[in-house]
Amino acid sequence: MSALGWTCPECSRVFGRTGQGHDCAPGLTLEEYFDTGPAHERPVFDAVMAHVTSLGPVHADIVSVGIFLKNPRKFAELRPMQRWVAVSFALRREAGHPTITRKVGHYGSMYWHTANVAAPEQVDGALRDLLTEAYTG
Repeated sequence: MSALGWTCPECSRVFGRTGQGHDCAPGLTLEEYFDTGPAHERPVFDAVMAHVTSLGPVHADIVSVGIFLKNPRKFAELRPMQRWVAVSFALRREAGHPTITRKVGHYGSMYWHTANVAAPEQVDGALRDLLTEAYTG
């Protein structure tokens, strides 16, 4: 197990637990992923990554449905929508932010938040604080 987790020997994807169940399919490169995505997606990804990589190691697991951010467990995901990127993350509490427009889901001891981020400037200090909280778990 590396600092970022267990790497599947079949598909080379990284996971938080050794032998973690998953759809064993190789991930995509950033270039492959963004070649077909909406134009607003890459700037939002860049803004999120600029922050979370300042916190410590981050592995971006890039699959066809979105980008899963891991350290080694998944702490956030980015999924493209028509007009925004759904930036989702779990916290031990319910939190608010102007971009969190969906109902916060409660699963066990965690609250799943989804922020609809249309532009990189929406990744403001308050949203960065929430992503930091998700990263540190």
